[in-house]
Amino acid sequence: MSIHSMTGFGRGKCANDVLQSAVEISSVNRKQVEFALTASRDLNCLEPRIRQSILQRVSRGRIQVNISVAAATLTTDLIEVDLRMARALEHAFTKLSAMLGRELVPTARDFTSMPGMFRAEETSIDPEEAWLCIEPAMVEAMKHFLDSRGQEGSALLHDVQTRLKNLQVILEAVTAAAPGRSARQSAMLLKRLAELDCPVNPDDERVLKEIALFAERCDISEEITRLHCHFEKFHEYLRSGDSPGRALDFLCQEIHREFNTIGSKANDSGIAQSVVSGKTELEKIREQVQNIE
Repeated sequence: MSIHSMTGFGRGKCANDVLQSAVEISSVNRKQVEFALTASRDLNCLEPRIRQSILQRVSRGRIQVNISVAAATLTTDLIEVDLRMARALEHAFTKLSAMLGRELVPTARDFTSMPGMFRAEETSIDPEEAWLCIEPAMVEAMKHFLDSRGQEGSALLHDVQTRLKNLQVILEAVTAAAPGRSARQSAMLLKRLAELDCPVNPDDERVLKEIALFAERCDISEEITRLHCHFEKFHEYLRSGDSPGRALDFLCQEIHREFNTIGSKANDSGIAQSVVSGKTELEKIREQVQNIE
């Protein structure tokens, strides 16, 4: 039995003689699967294979992949300095000192604030060479990512199973209360007639007909049977572990519909209270189910 949450995080790193890379994979809830990649422009061509690798293991959620790649060793010639401009700035300060009659010395800030004084050399990364370093980092990140989703999924599974047991207890209470409704309705009807000074024999055909019509209108046996089937199907999906999130969400809607029908048909305060408790517990289950892949 393996249930995965739709939220998770994993990080992986790799370095070789040429490059070093870091990969982060994170996800949040979505009804469908979505994929987003953040990487340098040189690596955009790798998106299809990264997407395929991720979506082979994930079926729901918004998956964000962040990839950074840098040279393995420090390169000192990536920034060029315009020496002519630097000398010109120094000469300008010397000239200004002579004009003002006091010495002015340019600071490092004066040099760095001059447009064009420093120029960064544009470097490009070969995607295929980068992939040799990215792939191992992504494998490591994916492992941690799936582990985190699995750990949270185990917690979700335990909570949902506990709440399903609570729903089963509530349904048993409804089932036990259902057969006595006709007798309670008969007693209530006779009591009202007596209060109106219209005593009627309990065996009167009109009373018996009214009770029979009430029992027919308020029969909830079909709803109870369907709820038992839904509960069993719920457990079956949880045991399958085959990304059951959508199916479980649908079952929550069906269970809610059956409880609503029972509440409207039962015409019984005790059953109505049980229905309220059941719908409250079901809402908590549904919140958890919406986190399941």
